[in-house]
Amino acid sequence: MRETTGWTRRSALKAGVALAASGLVGAEAGAATGAIASSEGYAAVPGGKIYWRRFGSGGKTPLLTLHGGPGAAHNYLLSMQALADERPVIFYDQLGCGKADAPQDESIYTIQRSVDEVDAVRAALGLQKVVLYGHSWGTLQAIEYLCQGRGQGVERLILGGAFASVPQVIAGMHRLIDGMPDGFAAQLRALEEAGKSDTPDYAALAQKFYDRFVLRVPPTPDALASFDALSKSIAYRVLNGPNEFTIVGKIKDWDRRKDLKRITTKTLLTTGEFDEITMDCHTTLRDGLGGPARLAVLSGCSHLTMVEKPDQYNALLRGFLAEA
Repeated sequence: MRETTGWTRRSALKAGVALAASGLVGAEAGAATGAIASSEGYAAVPGGKIYWRRFGSGGKTPLLTLHGGPGAAHNYLLSMQALADERPVIFYDQLGCGKADAPQDESIYTIQRSVDEVDAVRAALGLQKVVLYGHSWGTLQAIEYLCQGRGQGVERLILGGAFASVPQVIAGMHRLIDGMPDGFAAQLRALEEAGKSDTPDYAALAQKFYDRFVLRVPPTPDALASFDALSKSIAYRVLNGPNEFTIVGKIKDWDRRKDLKRITTKTLLTTGEFDEITMDCHTTLRDGLGGPARLAVLSGCSHLTMVEKPDQYNALLRGFLAEA
């Protein structure tokens, strides 16, 4: 039930830039992996090149991760590299963010191109069989990918902070805003109606939302690196919009609720008690998927569960992957 204090998105971004420049972000990641082998490189995808990192070389089916945002880069997911003691764990920065190319032609950034990107990455890295993991926007990618019948070799599916409908997400976020104390909703909407969404007052209100529903602990260096990537990402602006709860980009009308029966892969859904992606989005998936699906809720967490409780989160994933 604890809320974050002592940091703002602006201060987080400044700190993230400083950490990246100093090399401390990479140093922490290296320390966390210990003796686990790792490699990195670039791969050609529709529109340019993406940056990938692979940890581990165990014999079990590789775990391929699709990060959120769109535009947040892979860094905030790096706590999941702990799973690389049993299987390869692959992260990549999608086009338009992080270390990937970022073409300025806005027409490149579409849902379909992002789905095609998954196939391109699998082909480039030789991933005939995978456990597919998506978080937030990455769940849209994964669901669209499977609904298009492109999931050959996807043995299991893990979706965190997940949804099958952006209109359902928007409605849920409006309910969260309406439930905030101290006249929050009225203040936020008054600033929006006055055209003052770029003011410090609006930013301070947005931060209150983030502190409650996105990340409820002080950000790690890896989370800071992702916040920095998000602040620079053309993909976020074009596909999503200006902030988490104002989704006016190209994804705003995406809805696959009627098609979920097409997905028959065994699925684990994860969310936090205070996730910005509301519980009805997750139960829609749990009840609508065509294969067996289980929903796990992490108490005290919000959207970035893998940052807030990494050990518990990894144990949850490890248990699911060990099931018959």
